[in-house]
Amino acid sequence: MRIEFLITSLIVVITPGIGVLFTLSAAITRGSRAAVVASIGCTLGIVPHALAAIVGLAAVLQTSAVAFQTLKYLGVGYLLYLAYKTLREHGGLAVDQAPERSFWEVIRSAIFVNLLNPKLSLFFFAFLPQFIDPRDPRPIAAMTLLSAVFMLLTFVVFVAYGLLAARVRDKILSRPNVLAWFRRSFALAFVGLAGKLALAERS
Repeated sequence: MRIEFLITSLIVVITPGIGVLFTLSAAITRGSRAAVVASIGCTLGIVPHALAAIVGLAAVLQTSAVAFQTLKYLGVGYLLYLAYKTLREHGGLAVDQAPERSFWEVIRSAIFVNLLNPKLSLFFFAFLPQFIDPRDPRPIAAMTLLSAVFMLLTFVVFVAYGLLAARVRDKILSRPNVLAWFRRSFALAFVGLAGKLALAERS
C-alpha cells in the first residue's frame, strides 16, 4: 500500500463535509455515544459506493445524466429534511430517555447522509484505480483492501471529531441559547451543503 494513498485519504477524510457535520451535530445534541454511532453510520454509508466502484457500477453515474441527477436530488432532499429536523429538535437529552430508538435513528440517518451522495461513488471510481497496479493479478482484492482502509480512516477521524465536540457538550447544554444557535447553524450548513450538491456536475 502506497503512502500517497494514506496521505490523500487522510486529507479527504479530515476535510469537513456532510458526514463530519452530521457527526458533530449528533455529538453536540446527543453526546459521545451518539457521535460514535453516527461515525459508524457514516462509515457504513460508504460501503455501497465502494462496492459500486469495485464492480464498475459507478460508471453508470459517470455516463448517465438521469441516474446521476436522480441520486443527486434525493441527496439534496434528504439534506433539507435533516435541516428541518435539526430546527425542530428541542432539548439535548432525548438519547438518554430512549436510547435504542434514538441510536437507530442516528445510524439510519448517518447511512443515508453518505448513501445519497453520488459524488462519493464518483470519488471512489476515480480515486481508487490510481493506486492499483495495472499488473496486479487480483485488482478486486486490492481495491477492496484500499476501500477498507479508507473506511477505517473515516471511522477513526469521525470518532475523533465527535468526541472532541462531545467534550464541550455540557457547556453548550447549560446554555439553551447557545444550543439553539448551534442547531440553527447546523441547519443552515445542511441547507448550504444541499445547495452545493444541487449545483454539482458529473466530473
